[in-house]
Amino acid sequence: MEYMSKEGYDKIQAELQQLISVEYPKVKEALIEARDKGDLSENFEYHAAKRAQSRLIGRISFLQKVLRFTQVIETDRLSTDTVGLLSCVEMTNLDTDAVKTFTIVSPHEMNLQENKISIKSPIAQALLGKKVGDLVEVRVPAGTQRYRIISLHL
Repeated sequence: MEYMSKEGYDKIQAELQQLISVEYPKVKEALIEARDKGDLSENFEYHAAKRAQSRLIGRISFLQKVLRFTQVIETDRLSTDTVGLLSCVEMTNLDTDAVKTFTIVSPHEMNLQENKISIKSPIAQALLGKKVGDLVEVRVPAGTQRYRIISLHL
């Protein structure tokens, strides 16, 4: 069982509906058109369409499994005292004085452009259970980074 925000769940559900109702019919039609062009053993379009169909079915299956084993978290039940899933953490890198803000999300919602990091990442793992003012040391491939938590909210 994985936990996720309502926003993340809805986003995955929308992608799944798009794949099933829009993308799959397109791939199916491309496959039919390619099949009608004759000899399948040397028909590049047919083989490309089959690969596209296979990838699409795999993605649909994966998303269905994610949704089946995911529970949406009710944010009104979450604590803002300590870092946890869906916490937005503002912290200062003690070595560079750079301020960073991350939201800790499920692995399926991770998006570095939006500063959403996976709860399974080294930074999130080091932050879990910490409070405002706590010092956090994170081991990353480049070495150990030290942070102080400035603020915490949902």
